[in-house]
Amino acid sequence: MERINGKKTFRETVKSLKIKIIDRYIIRKFLGTFFVCLVLILTIAVVFDFAEKIDNFMEKSAPWRAIIFDYYLNFIPYFATLFAPLFVFISVIFFTSRMAVNTEIIAILNSGMSFRRMMWPYFLSALVIAIFIFYLTNFVIPHSNLIRMDFEDKYYRSQSKRMTIENIHRMESKNVYVYMESYNPLYYRGRNFSIEKFDDNGKLISKISAPTVLWDTASSKWSALNYIHREITDKGEIIKKGIRIDTVLTIKPSDFSRDPKFVGTMTYSELNDYVDLLRMQGSDELKIFLIEKHRRISNPFAVFILSLIGVTLSSKKIRGGIGMNIGIGLALSFSYIFFQQFASQFSLKGNLDPGLAMWIPNLLYLVIASVLYKLAPK
Repeated sequence: MERINGKKTFRETVKSLKIKIIDRYIIRKFLGTFFVCLVLILTIAVVFDFAEKIDNFMEKSAPWRAIIFDYYLNFIPYFATLFAPLFVFISVIFFTSRMAVNTEIIAILNSGMSFRRMMWPYFLSALVIAIFIFYLTNFVIPHSNLIRMDFEDKYYRSQSKRMTIENIHRMESKNVYVYMESYNPLYYRGRNFSIEKFDDNGKLISKISAPTVLWDTASSKWSALNYIHREITDKGEIIKKGIRIDTVLTIKPSDFSRDPKFVGTMTYSELNDYVDLLRMQGSDELKIFLIEKHRRISNPFAVFILSLIGVTLSSKKIRGGIGMNIGIGLALSFSYIFFQQFASQFSLKGNLDPGLAMWIPNLLYLVIASVLYKLAPK
């Protein structure tokens, strides 16, 4: 097929994307450097983590088998997937800078390959890593996190760290709302408890309030002590008082006494179901789980954006050599972490949408990538 207006046809475009020797060379460099970088950083992370927690392990007589197999073999994949996009960035900066210093980039471009075409093996490598991250984060890591957190509960965290939960608001069912001023998960006891029921017009029709509520583990029911029951009718208000009344609430202590890190033990489908439940209940924890849901999608996409920045930033020789490129790469890496943490906290404490909060760093760095791409050697 002939070219139309000097542009490549679809067939020519597909043919140009066929994997060549130089593509395999770049892919091998990319993935090899990434895994070496990953192993080195994970080794440092494990050493520092072990040095920090060894006193707790010895104090609670944690068996070495559990430390190795239950904790660190599950800690490593969790840490690796959490910071994988940044490891990708550093890896691309490192090996592309070396290629630039050795004039390999110049040789590739002088051979007739365009800069855009040279990006193809980079994106293929990024795709492999992104799929790997998405699969591990959503289907493998949740199970390993459950084992790791169970180990931490036994041999690292103290019971005193399980603090009282305050200001609990839940929607039990349609037009039925539950409130507790505070709840102590150690004693299954809540303070200043109330259940309010409204009609479809938002008018209060009944309310049960009590200074104390207990979770009965035998009957799996909430019992309100020294309660006051107000029932509002067209004829007036009926008030009843009593020492104890059992409720039929479907809400359980586990629904609001879990550690926030519990979100990391859910697969993607479980996370979606739990988000729907929290949304129905009107839970204050909803944002935490929405942030985690969007983070699991935005992180794999970050691999592509950071790879593009890495290539455009390091494909040109600059004064200072590899060291300068690595320094710039580390600065951008830490700034990415900063923006990600800032956006998530702004969403938790403010009114920023959790989905937008998790995509702000990617959108910001996509703009940076576009600018750098225009300045890259063509």
